[in-house]
Amino acid sequence: MQIDIKTLDNGSAGTAELPDEIFAATPRADIMARVVHWQQSKRRAGTHKTKGMGEVRGTTKKPYKQKGTGNARQGSLRAPQYRTGGVVHGPVVRSHGYDLPKKVRRLGLISALSQKAADGKLVVLDAASGAARTKELAAKLKVLGWTSALIVDHTVDDGFLKASRNIHGIDVLPTIGANVYDILRHDVLAITTAGVAGLKERLS
Repeated sequence: MQIDIKTLDNGSAGTAELPDEIFAATPRADIMARVVHWQQSKRRAGTHKTKGMGEVRGTTKKPYKQKGTGNARQGSLRAPQYRTGGVVHGPVVRSHGYDLPKKVRRLGLISALSQKAADGKLVVLDAASGAARTKELAAKLKVLGWTSALIVDHTVDDGFLKASRNIHGIDVLPTIGANVYDILRHDVLAITTAGVAGLKERLS
């Protein structure tokens, strides 16, 4: 598929040929949902924790004798039925991540790229550089009309990355870091010509 190449100054820099197998595939919403869930699960800290009977503070002495009191028998004040007792089956420190086949991850990324292309939200840039100050970059993005954009380049320029850090809604990633979640949560997906070549190599 043919697409126009833009510059950061909102100019034209020719056209580019995008491979149909990556940018014109049929988007699979179910696959994208699976990949996003997998990404979000891996990001969870998993540090939630409650204390069991053996971890809460308290005496180990039997509260009162077994028989003759008229009350239910009790063996410990750390039991879960007491206000200061331990929690039964509470959360423990663990990893929420799980394995997802590489073919599913690849198909999810292709579906996300194709979805942006089908929605007309895919932009090809000649380069993501030349704006070393936040004020300068913000002015260029305002002309382009981008308030939420993900910019993907093969090798991210350090000056451009620093300039974009303080702009709300703008993120910059290398091709190796391009992922379904970040692509879908931004309105515009801007890929440099070098980034397109990097994605071809990564998804081939």
